[in-house]
Amino acid sequence: MKVKPLQDWVVVQADEAEEKSAGGIFIPDAAKERPESGKVIAVGEGKTVEEKDAKGKVKEKKFIQTSLKPGDHILYEKYAARKVQVDQEEVILVRESDVLGYLES
Repeated sequence: MKVKPLQDWVVVQADEAEEKSAGGIFIPDAAKERPESGKVIAVGEGKTVEEKDAKGKVKEKKFIQTSLKPGDHILYEKYAARKVQVDQEEVILVRESDVLGYLES
């Protein structure tokens, strides 16, 4: 798969939804919750942020580089994800600001 996200977007391959509950009951597809974690596949370079003065004029522009890297396992906000179909595979695009944290293995 060859997707190069722009700015602070992150391409994530979502984890699989749970097949069984903690009590051992199988969960049907319609009742499964959306996964909120996944593996980072690709990361944009960063974004430019503008600082404005009291009158609304641009005072300064800063480039903020992304801190995520491919291979990280992350937790992201539930409704922040955008699903995209690439090469018959569904991936998720998330802004870096919507990433809540890293998941340790």
